[in-house]
Amino acid sequence: MVVYAGQGDPRRSIELLWRRSGEDDKRPGPKPGLSVDAIVDAGIAVADELGMAALSMRAVGERLGRTAMALYTYVPGKNELVDLMYDRSMAELPASYDLTGGWRAAATRWAHDMWEFYARHAWVLQVSQARPVLGPHEFVVFESLASILVTTGLPGRELRGIVGALNYFVRGAAQTIAEARAAGGATGEADEEWWYARSAVLVEIEPDLEKKFPMLHLLERDREPVDPELPYLENDAVENFQNGLRVLLDGVEGAVADRASRS
Repeated sequence: MVVYAGQGDPRRSIELLWRRSGEDDKRPGPKPGLSVDAIVDAGIAVADELGMAALSMRAVGERLGRTAMALYTYVPGKNELVDLMYDRSMAELPASYDLTGGWRAAATRWAHDMWEFYARHAWVLQVSQARPVLGPHEFVVFESLASILVTTGLPGRELRGIVGALNYFVRGAAQTIAEARAAGGATGEADEEWWYARSAVLVEIEPDLEKKFPMLHLLERDREPVDPELPYLENDAVENFQNGLRVLLDGVEGAVADRASRS
């Protein structure tokens, strides 16, 4: 399921995204029983617990003890709500990073923070980045990474590519984890059962698999020690994330060293 941001009225959406938290409470007259913040928080709770497919104005209203119609005074509809939820959830992420240990340590922390954020809010991965939400917290997330990487001294045209590569890598790695965790509930078959059943049949049908694909067999054998508490695919995803991030940052260091040598 892919959800595209920015499907609501542009002006109303941007006004809601860039409003200050608690503005509803500052309106003259009696204090309203609802607020945009309360509705957005309830929407995030629904998506965290039940997934994006379960999100609706009705479901959010029920969580607040209200009808769906009561929400429309504050949020025009589900399209705007998704934008607000996406941006609001990103407020959990740091706005800046300590650079005492250098840019690489800070970039590593940024990547791990994003990885953990996606684990908490897997539904965010279903909001396509083809059309950004254009909310303040979304800007802060990438501003924080850019502020780290600009200290490398690399020019903006190179940093844009690095920011994109890190973002796509972390998001893609987190997507694997999110889909693995959701697979059991969606299919009715646990990961371990799925792998065991198909691996056994595959070895029976094609006993020379290792000889036909020796390089893949080499990659499969050469692994880090696994966490026995994690399912197979999650161990695989964690190892790929850690090693892939290291290689990406090695590449950035190489670009920095190359630029220094040419200067």
